[in-house]
Amino acid sequence: MNTGTPAPDSYYVRTDTHRFKPTARASGAWDETELHFSPLGGLVVHAIDRHLATRPPGGLLLSRISYDILGRLALDECEIQVETVRPGRTIELLEAVVSVAGRPVVRARAWLLSAQDTAAVAGGGADPLAPPERLAPWRMADQWPGGYVASLDVRPVGTPRPGRATAWVSTPLDLVAGEPCSPLASYVALVDTANGIAVRESPKAWIFPNVDLTVHLHRHPEGRWTGLDTTVVFGRSGQGITSTVLHDVHGPVGHAQQVLTVRPISGE
Repeated sequence: MNTGTPAPDSYYVRTDTHRFKPTARASGAWDETELHFSPLGGLVVHAIDRHLATRPPGGLLLSRISYDILGRLALDECEIQVETVRPGRTIELLEAVVSVAGRPVVRARAWLLSAQDTAAVAGGGADPLAPPERLAPWRMADQWPGGYVASLDVRPVGTPRPGRATAWVSTPLDLVAGEPCSPLASYVALVDTANGIAVRESPKAWIFPNVDLTVHLHRHPEGRWTGLDTTVVFGRSGQGITSTVLHDVHGPVGHAQQVLTVRPISGE
């Protein structure tokens, strides 16, 4: 999308305590007048982080976050409100609601679990991925339009195939202009990219947007790279699933699932 002025080096600009304006860097993927969900997912985690920072430290870790996308995500200013649904000292449930023009467009729920020392029994995950520094970049923007995809540094592990790809993703941009964000918020801001790295069919002929995203974590990620080991399955009646093992440079950190609505462009 050409706005006539350079976009800031961020996906969002804060306009008020709970309000954020997306930049052109957040646009895509089928429609550049719409928002790519990925940076919004990270922004919700950032809002949750800021909400928790107003309270005394509780020793709780975000361990699952699920997003339901309620409709079209316009490239417009949004408001995010966070509240506690189920309080607790060792287990807590938060809800974040994203609204545009007064209408809820995303509802997210996050389970926080108490931090414990379980190093003695840790294990069971997949093998680490090849380090991103050893891999060649891939121009994902050749397949997908929009400012978000154009902002990414994508490093595939092997050759992507229809419905199957493993890749590292990072970005030089800030999530929110002038604001430090947690490693988790920055990491989650790239997870929704999974549905675009292992496409089964051309996005010029088919649309297959996800209507949700759920992220489960067995540890919090570290570093600037989000590793996506992704498989995409299409069913016979218009549904699909994108399943991803999530990695950082030290190894697996959890899983992500997305349910897709699959339909030909001509039948949209």
